[in-house]
Amino acid sequence: MQLQVNGQPMEVDADPAMPLLWVLRDLLHLTGTKYGCGVAACGACTVRLDGQAVRSCVTPVSAAAGRRVATIEGLGTGSKPHPLQAAWIAEQVPQCGYCQSGMLMAAAALLDRKPRPTDADIDEAITNICRCGTYQRVRAAIKRASAGGNA
Repeated sequence: MQLQVNGQPMEVDADPAMPLLWVLRDLLHLTGTKYGCGVAACGACTVRLDGQAVRSCVTPVSAAAGRRVATIEGLGTGSKPHPLQAAWIAEQVPQCGYCQSGMLMAAAALLDRKPRPTDADIDEAITNICRCGTYQRVRAAIKRASAGGNA
């Protein structure tokens, strides 16, 4: 099956029903996307599929064939972080960090759709669960990134 992951064409030999999460982690060795609950509730596995945030633990890889898959590994680099990654650091969002890749991918999808989101927009889009409870910092980081780092 042909996939486009982080802008790169990739061929995978997987059962079409295999969750995209396991294809990314086990076959493509992109381990930034995390397994949390397996039932699309927590959001640790969030990736972007054609720009939309999806829970990869319940998305069959066949649904990603021929579409653009973006993972946390493709969001930014150490030398050129995505504005959200820079805002996450500036606002000291991560504590344990486990949920952060999914949160960042959901936030990136939000900002692509709504470059200046309201609190209600953020609440609607960020349904990921953070066990450490950093929701206020997440909101501040999204607003900082939407303001070009000036929030």
